[in-house]
Amino acid sequence: MGPKNYNQWYGNWTYFLIATFLFSLFTLALLMPRRRRDWRGAGVLQAFFISLFAEMFGFPLTIFILSSFFGASYKSFGLFESHLWAYLLSRTGLMGLKAAVNLVMWISIVLIGMAVVLIAWGWFQIYRSKGKLVTTGLYGMIRHPQYLGLIFTVIAFDIQWPTIPTLIMSPILVYLYIRLARIEERELEGEFGSIYEIYRKRVRAFRIGKRGQATFL
Repeated sequence: MGPKNYNQWYGNWTYFLIATFLFSLFTLALLMPRRRRDWRGAGVLQAFFISLFAEMFGFPLTIFILSSFFGASYKSFGLFESHLWAYLLSRTGLMGLKAAVNLVMWISIVLIGMAVVLIAWGWFQIYRSKGKLVTTGLYGMIRHPQYLGLIFTVIAFDIQWPTIPTLIMSPILVYLYIRLARIEERELEGEFGSIYEIYRKRVRAFRIGKRGQATFL
């Protein structure tokens, strides 16, 4: 069975609703937004998912706009062709379309898998801490694993199924998560004092680094 064509793939608004609900439930359940700024970040992420899945399953606005630049009708974009990075790789002649789709899918799946581990593991440690400062396990390697997981999720979908709205929203989301991390760190320093300051100097915020060489990122 070959790849689905335009009429077979798009217009599936039921899939749009299911995908949006599942991803929204996952992120809200694990992130547990409580404060106003938390809900602001969650709201932008929801807008990202809604925009992504509306184009992935409903109407491909980005493909409709860009198809003329490719010299093709938007009706010629089915499931494989709609992976635009893969489509561009195939148009350059670097690899066939199917191989290019496999490449972008595997890259995005690995990133999503890493994101799930970071978000879920971070949530589990915070849940078990019961309000205490967590500095071991995953948090002994990185200070903001959940935000990093969300950033990985955004990048993964930008690789797998890029759209104009999501590509615009992505740097906004990354900036927002870094800003939220900085705000939380000021609050934690105020609550835990020198204990958190020592921890902050030992562990990097968004990447694993050697002991005693931590910067914010």
